[in-house]
Amino acid sequence: MWYNNILETIGNTPMVKLNKITKDIPATVLAKIETTNPGNSIKDRMALKMIEDAERDGRLKPGGTIIEGTSGNTGMGLAIAAVIKGYKCIFTSTDKQSKEKFDALRAFGAEVIVCPTNVEPEDPRSYYSVSSRLEREVPNSWKPNQYDNLSNSAAHYEQTGPEIWEQTEGKITHLVAGVGTGGTISGTAKYLKEKNPNIKVLGIDTYGSVFKKYKETGEFDKNEIYPYITEGIGEDFLPQNVDFSLIDHFEKVTDKDAALTTREVALKEGIFVGNSTGSAVAGVLQMKDMFKEGDVVVIIFPDHGTRYLGKMYNEDWLRERGFLTDEKLTARDIIKKKESSEIVTIDSEKTVLEAINTIKTLNISQIPVTQQGMVIGKITESDILDALLESPALKSAPIKTITTTPFPFVDLNTSIDKISSMINRENIAVLVEDEQGKIEIITQYDILNAMAG
Repeated sequence: MWYNNILETIGNTPMVKLNKITKDIPATVLAKIETTNPGNSIKDRMALKMIEDAERDGRLKPGGTIIEGTSGNTGMGLAIAAVIKGYKCIFTSTDKQSKEKFDALRAFGAEVIVCPTNVEPEDPRSYYSVSSRLEREVPNSWKPNQYDNLSNSAAHYEQTGPEIWEQTEGKITHLVAGVGTGGTISGTAKYLKEKNPNIKVLGIDTYGSVFKKYKETGEFDKNEIYPYITEGIGEDFLPQNVDFSLIDHFEKVTDKDAALTTREVALKEGIFVGNSTGSAVAGVLQMKDMFKEGDVVVIIFPDHGTRYLGKMYNEDWLRERGFLTDEKLTARDIIKKKESSEIVTIDSEKTVLEAINTIKTLNISQIPVTQQGMVIGKITESDILDALLESPALKSAPIKTITTTPFPFVDLNTSIDKISSMINRENIAVLVEDEQGKIEIITQYDILNAMAG
């Protein structure tokens, strides 16, 4: 048996029991693995449904351009469908999203416009506003508007809900899903609650989002809104696809817990997942007292880990945000173990001969070059030797004539592994600014010294 095109492979995703990460939960916990969709995310389902509904009623015409604000996964679903169906795609997104997501969209021929995260949705620079403006300006274009397009929820009512009901043989007692556009949780919940009104629907929210407070108080509180790192869930407005009457409880999860649990799912269950899955699993662990023996809890795992390699799966990224405090040495530790000494710099107007004398007197092999107190470059023994072999008269020239690019700066939390990888023939040291704003230099010798204890 074969499929006529890749769109026919959307849906019918597997259900997998979780074992290690949920060992303290008395219930059976199952994961609905949406990464097996062709675009590696659950958003393929609703992307295709929105397109087909728009084709049916004439909003999307042959040869048209699809314009959408997307954090990446909906864009991927739309882009794949557009390849098969012959549409162009323009996507707007935020600078919070990972570069991998944008690269993946561009691989399918989409144009991606990156907009600032920290602006109001009504701001003309926001990714919502930019996509709406483009829809007005680009001829024969259509904006799916995944937030308010009820085809989004309908896709999950027609597909995801029935699949979960069948796969659990109707035994599901709790549905857990992250809430972003609201389509996944609301459409799935509607179907499941029609089958069994006692099923509890638990929405995962993030700090910085308005959903939880709105559900509990009916108040849209702008003071709840602030920037957050977690991708794919939470919002600063109320999408029409979020049906609060179907969601029994919202659980908020911190950025740190979401990021670290994302990694834990890979390490403990061998399932390579994205950031919103980490949030959902962390939420389930927080809510463990809500579950009892005999319960069947289904968590939706929306997308794949490959889109987060530069973020949750990058230890330096985690350290820079204070999410990871492991035993690995960092730049801070190396500086602490270093013999205290003032960093030697040399002004760019000094002569090459003066630089040679400084290097000889202090028995050092490299010097950062400054201009008005700012580091603008470096000179090394080999830089000077190469220059003088070519032109001995350079001895009296200012060192700015032979200055090369500066040593790279690193963060105090940068790991010893990362620093080691940055030190090579071209860069024989890195610079770091300590808590007092003083510049320190780290060489290979300093790294070895720190490792020696």
